[in-house]
This record gives sequence, C-alpha cells and structure tokens, in this order.
Amino acid sequence: MKKQITEDKKIQEQQNNFNNALITATEGAVRRLKSVMKADGKDNHILRMSVEGGGCSGMTYKMDFEDKKLEFDKTFESNGLTIVCDLKSWLYLQNVEIDYSDDLLNGGFKIKNPNAERTCGCGTSFSA
Repeated sequence: MKKQITEDKKIQEQQNNFNNALITATEGAVRRLKSVMKADGKDNHILRMSVEGGGCSGMTYKMDFEDKKLEFDKTFESNGLTIVCDLKSWLYLQNVEIDYSDDLLNGGFKIKNPNAERTCGCGTSFSA
C-alpha cells in the first residue's frame, strides 16, 4: 500500500511539473523578435516554437511568426511576447528559454533547453 501511495505522489508531481512548465524569452530576445516582426510587417503576430526532425543532433528548433493560435496550442506570455507551442513539440520544449545576443562572433538566438541530452555546436539542434 505504501508503495502505491509513493507511486501516486510521483505521478502527481510529474503532472504538476508538466502543467506548470513554461517557455520564456529574455528581454533581449523579445526586443529582437519584435524588431524582426515589425520589419516583416507582422507587428500583431505571435511566436510559434516547435521542433522537427533533422539537424546534426536529431531535432531542430523552429520559430515562426503566426497571426493566430491553434485549438490545442499551449500559450505563454513572456516579457510582453505571446509564445505558442503545439503539444507534440511541448514534450521537448518544457522550460525552454529563448535568449538573444548581438555578439559578432557567437550572436543570434540561443535556446536554453533543460530537456536536451546533447546539443550541436551551432545550438540549433538537439537530442532528448
């Protein structure tokens, strides 16, 4: 009986972690994303984060601007930016942070993914 209670607690904790996880973007990333949106004429769009197969580590990150969210999307607000993610990608993107650096050598968007077991050198692909 005690083993079942412990197992139930573990399942409940995993469900809570899943439900409370986020996708966030730093202020620098939001500034850059909004600048790109404006330049592309997509001021009122949202950021879609997803993953797809490919890249040197197995999966690649994908970011797109869209004008609406889909029925089963997870939705997040971070520093004034709306971010959406489909449920399949959500399995790999829980608690991801999007950052941006304008460093000349290593600049660009950086994805900090606590779920990644391995990432490639360029930071655009990962395995989980």
